[in-house]
This record gives sequence, C-alpha cells and structure tokens, in this order.
Amino acid sequence: MPYSLQSSLLPLGLCYGSLALFTSILHNVFLLYHIETFVSIYKIDRTSFWIGETVFLIWNSFNDPLFGWISDRKYLSQKEGSHCPDIVLRRLQALTWNGPLFGLSFMVFWVSWHFPSLQFVICLCLYDGFLTMVDLHHSALLADLAISADTRTRLNSYCSVFSTLGSFSVFMSYMMWDKDTLTSFQLFCAALTVFSICGFLMSTRVMRKVYTKAAKQGVLETEKDSDEDEENAEWNQHTSTIKDYVTQLSKHRNFMWFSLMNLIQVFHCHFNSNFFPIFLENLLGDAISPPTASMLLGLSFVAPHINNLYFLSLCRKYGVYRVIQLLFAIKLGLSVVMLGLGRHHIWVLCAYIASNRIFTEGTCKLLNLVISDLVDEDFVLHNRNQAVSALMFGTAALVSKPGQTLAPLIGTWLLSVQTGHDIFQSGNEGGSIKLNMKTMPEHEKELQRQGCFTILVYIPIVCAILQLLAWSRFKLRGRRLRMIKSMRDGVETHKV
Repeated sequence: MPYSLQSSLLPLGLCYGSLALFTSILHNVFLLYHIETFVSIYKIDRTSFWIGETVFLIWNSFNDPLFGWISDRKYLSQKEGSHCPDIVLRRLQALTWNGPLFGLSFMVFWVSWHFPSLQFVICLCLYDGFLTMVDLHHSALLADLAISADTRTRLNSYCSVFSTLGSFSVFMSYMMWDKDTLTSFQLFCAALTVFSICGFLMSTRVMRKVYTKAAKQGVLETEKDSDEDEENAEWNQHTSTIKDYVTQLSKHRNFMWFSLMNLIQVFHCHFNSNFFPIFLENLLGDAISPPTASMLLGLSFVAPHINNLYFLSLCRKYGVYRVIQLLFAIKLGLSVVMLGLGRHHIWVLCAYIASNRIFTEGTCKLLNLVISDLVDEDFVLHNRNQAVSALMFGTAALVSKPGQTLAPLIGTWLLSVQTGHDIFQSGNEGGSIKLNMKTMPEHEKELQRQGCFTILVYIPIVCAILQLLAWSRFKLRGRRLRMIKSMRDGVETHKV
C-alpha cells in the first residue's frame, strides 16, 4: 500500500468490505423486482416504460462521468497538490452522506405515490444517481488505498465476503414477495433500508477514525513543507482541463478496449438479473418445486461472491487478465455445450442457468481491479499530481452503463420475437410479466420454451465471442502492468 498501512489493513478491509454489504442487500432486491413491480402491479404502459428507460439511459450514462468530474476536477489541475489522506477522507465523507440517501431512494420504489409513468422515471433516476455516487467513491477508494495488486485483491476479497452476506436478502425477498399484497414486502424493504442507512453511517465513521489514526502515527503527512513544494514545482506547471482529459482518454487504447468489453459485460449481467426468474419459470417451472426454484435463485446471487474469493486467489497467482479471459472462455464453452445438448436435460439446464449467472457475475466482481490498474496507467502516462480515481471509474461507466438500460429493452424485444410473449399485454391481462403456461395448449408451451432456451443460450455465446475479441486487444498486463505500478509507487513514495 502506498502509505504502509499494512497494520491497519484488517480494520480498513472490514469497513471497506462492509460498504458492499449495505449496497448489495438493497441492489439485489431492486434488480429482481423493480420491473415486475411497475409492469405487473402499477400497470405501467409500454410507451411510458420505453420513455422512462430512454431517459434513464441518458441519465445513467452521463451521471457517472459528471459525478466523477465534480469529485476529482480539482486534481486534474496541477496548480495544487493534494495528499492521498485528503482524497480518501473526502471520499469517506461523500459515502457518509450518499449512502443513507441511496437507502431512501430504494424505498420509494415500493410505494405507489404518483402516476406510474412519472414515478418510474423519478425513482430510476434518483436511485441510480445515489447508487452512482456510492459506487464511484467506494470503487475509487480501492485505487486510492492501495497500489499493489496483492493488497487490492485482498480488499476486494472483503467485499466478496460481505456481498455474499448481502445476497441473502434475495432468499428472504422471495418469501416476502406477493404481487397481490405488497404489505409484507414493503415492511421487509423498510427494514433493509434502515439497516443499510445505519451501516453506512457506522462503517464510514469507523473507517475515518482508523485512517486518521494511521496519519497521526506518522504514517501519513498532512501538510507539505517548502522542500516538497520546490520538488513538485514541475508538476504544478501543467494544467489539465476536461477537454484535455477527454483528449487524453481518447488516446488511451487500453481504456477504450476495456470499456467496450465492459459494455457487453454490464449488458449480460443485467440481462441475467432481469430475466432470470422468467427463464427459471418457463424452462424449469414444471420440473422443479418452488422451494428448489427459490434455492436456485438465491444461489445464483450468493455463489458469485463465494467463487470470487477463489477467483481473487487466482488473480494473485496468474493476474487479473488471465482469470477474466478464462471466465469468458468458460462462459462460451458452457453455452456451446448446452446448445448441443438441448433443453430437455432438465438438471443440466438447471445447472447451466445457475452457472451462467455465477460466472458472468464473477467476472463483474473483478473489473474494479482492472479499472484501478487503468487509474495507475493514467496517473503515469499523464504525470498527474494525484490519481483521478473517481473520474476514471465514472468515465468507464459512461460507455459501459448503457448496457444496464439496453438489457431490459433488448430482452423484452427478444422475448416478444422469439416467444410471442408481450410482457406489457400479459401484465395488463394476467397481472404478471411471467407467462401463465398452465392454461396454454401444449404446442404453444413448446414454442415458448424453445424461444426462451434460444435466448438463454445464444446471448452468452455472442457476448463471450465479442468479449474475447475485445479483451485480446487489452495490453495492460504482464511486464507493462508491473512497470506502471512500479512507476506510480515510486512517485507516491517520493511525494510522501
């Protein structure tokens, strides 16, 4: 770590990881139920849904770099320096405020308080705005607290452990969910919200104390002396505007290839989350019991975090690049095998549906490590006085986050084309986005199941092929990555 914080790694890691818990217990529930709530219960119409998703697409794309710019704009200008303790404490302060606001924005989904069309847009934009602030500062801390790959993977391991705990909200939500009466589900969401708000307040407070204590013990400096000012004079001769930053980033080839790969990854992750219950019910509903379906659903949220602990150990041994490449290859291989076997092998299909989500989500959990490496490369390439971590994470999301909106839009369109199932029509008539197959003739059931199976298998195949092609062009690995980290570590040590 840049400031020899190894003695404080355990308490810092626990606090840093716990922030993932307070985010995931809410976000997992949001991913599973917000679309069905508006379509099946609030009866939003097709036009309002598409307009709302379009507005969300624009907001979701641009709020990440906007908030990153607001957070880190002073560090783009080299006229003043700033120590890492200063930026870390600023990020913790931002989490102290935005964490509770994120919790409150989650709660407004589950109470009907306005016309569905207007509420849909407002809820999505509020929720994503505060989620973005939380994610940006939490992810940026990974790059600000540590430089070495080993320490970053250990901090990420804490996140995986706590995210596993947060995933258990999926099991409980499945038991509470009843579209005919939302009272129990609303009380459940209110309890989650209170727990999350209190958690954010406590964890950021403890983390700030631990970090400040390390500074007072002499590990960190709080002011520069005149010698440092003279040594850093050449840094202060450079100025960087947002226009310069965009120009620099457009020439950052590793960043561009990563963003393309990440766009596909975000799309696939949210596609799985949004339509997992539909695939589960349409393809396996007659073959497995409701408790088994509930267990499979919960497992698909918990297992990625458990697996991530193993993936992170592989990252320390073989590097993040190789592990992500392996996960893409596994996703492609499993999908091709499933395509060859067909949908009639029920337990193989059951395992595939779960593993598809597990490996896809597992990849997502590793991408913050890659962006942190891109922060290091940006720092070195452009001789920055301070790494612009939040801005880099936000700009990466500018290209990748549209996948979050494209997933439900493309998914509903593909379902309509492949199965003839219009979720809006079904929602208005039957009260659920899930098709009622019990009253359907057998030949129509077969058509529905084959359509769902086609979507289920071909989406991962296409995504995996495109990602392997883009990832092969990413060169921040091996010798170059070691050189970049060595150069940044040398600059940070010299500054302190």
